[in-house]
Amino acid sequence: MSIQTRRERERAERERLIVTAARELAEAEGWDAVTTRRLAAEIEYSQPVLYSHFKGKDAIMAAVAVEGCAALAVELRTAREAASGARARLAAVGGAYTAFGRRRPALYDAMFTHAVDLPFATPEAPAPLQEAFGELVRAVEPVAADGDDVPLLTETFWASLHGLVTLMRSARLPEAGHTRRLDLLIGHFTAGRV
Repeated sequence: MSIQTRRERERAERERLIVTAARELAEAEGWDAVTTRRLAAEIEYSQPVLYSHFKGKDAIMAAVAVEGCAALAVELRTAREAASGARARLAAVGGAYTAFGRRRPALYDAMFTHAVDLPFATPEAPAPLQEAFGELVRAVEPVAADGDDVPLLTETFWASLHGLVTLMRSARLPEAGHTRRLDLLIGHFTAGRV
């Protein structure tokens, strides 16, 4: 292995370590606890080492968001592929999405609540963001009516799911009604289509 290859591998490992430490710290104590000083102490590197990889906390949070989207894409794909029938696939994806957001609140916040410097809904979006949205599209497309704008319909479905996650996490909606609300949403999206 060349010195250059070894250095690149070590750099990538340090970046993974920084991102993992940031995500774990955020999941344990919230994003306010994630500072470059605290991360440097957690991973036992100096702050200049962190800054050699990331411009600051926002860039680290963006990296966490990209990893989160990759994980979400896998969960959505697994749920979609395990269900049979268009309505069941849409329901499975909706359930997987809301479960992810409720189970991993700090990660979800990095992905969809906090401002991060990532291009969403553009061809320049990182592949994991496109993959996660693509899983939503694959669930919505089979229930779309002729003439529907599938990306717009998918964005509306996504926004509905995001609203459910956000309102339940903030205790604005009671947990007890989640399954029924999700059923109503799926029924609305599939009415007269499937």
